[in-house]
Amino acid sequence: MVIDHAPGRLAVGDPVAIVDVGSNSVRLVAYEGLTRAPTPLFNEKVLCGLGRGVATTGKLDSEGIERALAALRRFRILCRGMGVKDIHVLATAAVRDAVNGPQFLEAAEAAIGCHIELLSGRREAELSGLGVVSSIHRPDGVVGDLGGGSLELIDVKGARVGRGVSLQLGGLSLMDKSGRSIKRAARIVHDALMSSKTLEGLAGRSFYAIGGTWRALARLHMAQHSYPVHVMHGYVMPARDAAIFARLVEEDERRTLATIGAVSPARRPLLAYGALVLDQIIRRARPRNVVISALGVREGLLYERLDAATRRQDPLIAAAHELNVLRSRAPRHSEELFDWMDEFFRTGTFVETAEERRLRHAACLLSDMSWRAHPDYRGDQALNIIMHSVLIGIDHPGRAFLALCSAYRHLLNEDVSPMVRAIVPQPMVERARIIGAAMRVAYILSAAMPDILPRVSLRCVRTRVVLTLPGALAGLASERVHNRLRQLAKLIDREAIVVIAD
Repeated sequence: MVIDHAPGRLAVGDPVAIVDVGSNSVRLVAYEGLTRAPTPLFNEKVLCGLGRGVATTGKLDSEGIERALAALRRFRILCRGMGVKDIHVLATAAVRDAVNGPQFLEAAEAAIGCHIELLSGRREAELSGLGVVSSIHRPDGVVGDLGGGSLELIDVKGARVGRGVSLQLGGLSLMDKSGRSIKRAARIVHDALMSSKTLEGLAGRSFYAIGGTWRALARLHMAQHSYPVHVMHGYVMPARDAAIFARLVEEDERRTLATIGAVSPARRPLLAYGALVLDQIIRRARPRNVVISALGVREGLLYERLDAATRRQDPLIAAAHELNVLRSRAPRHSEELFDWMDEFFRTGTFVETAEERRLRHAACLLSDMSWRAHPDYRGDQALNIIMHSVLIGIDHPGRAFLALCSAYRHLLNEDVSPMVRAIVPQPMVERARIIGAAMRVAYILSAAMPDILPRVSLRCVRTRVVLTLPGALAGLASERVHNRLRQLAKLIDREAIVVIAD
């Protein structure tokens, strides 16, 4: 039997692709479709070093040109194989700064088979800002996108982006200008940042770091701290901690990197320069923390292409909804589960903020991810799926909270992943346990199918948790239902009662 359509794909239109011709790398990312929470279908990067020497010679590196053209020819064939007709190709700092940039663009367009948009520094900053707006929940700070040739800075707050600037402080550019001297590079960075007004309002806010060099630095930071989550997006470093670590890397790079495999050999020569720029930004602007964003120019371009109503959607709920459609037994049941819990939380003594309700919504959408696994491993699989899914609009503690909700649905009385629990505040761990216990009641009543929960009431009445079933569903009141209701009631120090309505 031959099946042409993969059931694990969403019906969201044709795939779209963006090719980013950067100063250090050329990357193709093909996405499943143009959606609020785009999922990569294919992602490949080729480190070409196209911008090596541009700052001193004014020309694109000849070997880098050949590598870039070869990558573009390969990407053209890959896009054809994936059925991608919507390809947008961007070129950035190295190409716009090089005297032979126009000649390269002509050859590159022939290689990829479509027009290449040469971004200005301001436009590149704007798209980076939109990438953060699209993927960070209510951002407030300054976005910094560090490439091989330049650093783009732009202020963001909520859905608003400011006026961006571009500085020639990319890793390759600094390496060339300084003659590979960290001390000279430090002076160059200091002088450039002192004249940047974009950083003046950053004190006490977040600095959103984009770019492969800063992701590599964060990966190294994770490895040295034995951090349990390996997802880059949303990783947060307190500013003081990030500055101390950056100085360690820039001052003693060789020893720091000698025993760690977290950073690729091709990326290591630029790491000290990236650390230097980050250190100087923290000294100059004094942000509260550094937040790593894995989404930037490419995703900003996709976000810009969405209609206004779609842009207003919550990216976390959109992503969770897609996973619900792909992996649950009955997607509508997960929405009913969220609505069904509302009365329980409204009548209980625990207060639920708008953000906590948002997370509960996502937890319900993700609550049936592991039903195909063996019963003994469903909790562990649910935890791993959610911890490592392509979710945006959420930080790492929030991601871990969602994973714990589903894990507790299967493993309520077990010591679920101490390493994951360590990054979640204890009150959120207890709330996840309560949500997981309520899910256990819901699923034993409904068998994960819709149209049951809307007919059933779960509410707190003084010292009791009361489950009310209509007479037509009285037969559902089994001993297993009573046991799970008692487990839930015990967590909030109440008595469990099942009532059959007339």
